[in-house]
Amino acid sequence: MLPPRTAPPRESRLRPVAATDVRLCHRTVHGYRRAYRIAGEGPALLLIHGIGDSSATWSDLIPALARHHTVIAPDLLGHGGSDRPRADYSVAAYANGMRDLLGVLGIDRVTLVGHSLGGGVAMQFAYQFPERTERLVLVGTGGVGRAVNPVLRAVSLPGADLLLAALRLPGMRLSARLCTALLRGLDTGLGLDAPELLGLIDALPDATARSAFIRTLRAVVDWRGQVVTMLDRCYLTEGMPVMLVWGARDAVVPADQAHLAHLAMPGSRLEIFEDAGHFPFHTDPARFLALIEDFVAGTPPARWDGERWRDLLRTSGRDTGARLRDASERSAT
Repeated sequence: MLPPRTAPPRESRLRPVAATDVRLCHRTVHGYRRAYRIAGEGPALLLIHGIGDSSATWSDLIPALARHHTVIAPDLLGHGGSDRPRADYSVAAYANGMRDLLGVLGIDRVTLVGHSLGGGVAMQFAYQFPERTERLVLVGTGGVGRAVNPVLRAVSLPGADLLLAALRLPGMRLSARLCTALLRGLDTGLGLDAPELLGLIDALPDATARSAFIRTLRAVVDWRGQVVTMLDRCYLTEGMPVMLVWGARDAVVPADQAHLAHLAMPGSRLEIFEDAGHFPFHTDPARFLALIEDFVAGTPPARWDGERWRDLLRTSGRDTGARLRDASERSAT
């Protein structure tokens, strides 16, 4: 069995906040039931979780963020309490889904906070709908370089559904826990995230959930690594406040991609959590919360200028793809 998870140091815990009514709601959009958590009033924050996860990953942060903001944390289609249809699970489709959910809720502009796959969705949202994007916070984000944990590359291969089903068998679950206990004992980066990663298996209780997970993964990862990048369009974030947050020991999406994204995004801010893995907002929630509040309070929301956008497309982007070709695959969109 895994050793009990130790509590974070007292200084990293969130300070108590006034009780906030965090509601788990459901709305039907395009015939599909969408789950989301919502709380607070004020400028909107959209929190987007990673692959196999759900809005519950933000639960400890939502009450504090809701003191000054309207916080919306959706379950992506195919995840959590949302429907799991046989559908398009690409990052572009997810960005469209975020736009449509915000439209249903009557919210025009947001600051996006995206983790892992959710960071890729946030970047895609900013690319597709710059006029609706005020700021970007990207946490251990996908959609930068090719590198990704070999386990995810393996799960993208044919037959992965059988592997995921087998991992839920009692004997396999015990083996997985023993393996992750060993990784934690050896003080590896992957071991840091063992509880969260094992939780992803628990979030795939049936064939429908596993199918949605694999469709989502294959939209962004193949046997060679990540297949989608926003590096070739990062110059379009010029004038948009961007903060990158990464765990130095991230074994899912390596931290060197944080520096690559930082260089590609003019004026971006980079924050590295030295003792964190892929979930820095779980490792040190107080620091993460303080960063979000400082970033939002200290930066003016982006204002989209159509003429400036056209100028950037005509000039800044001409040689970007060639310069980044060796660093990452290029997106086809």
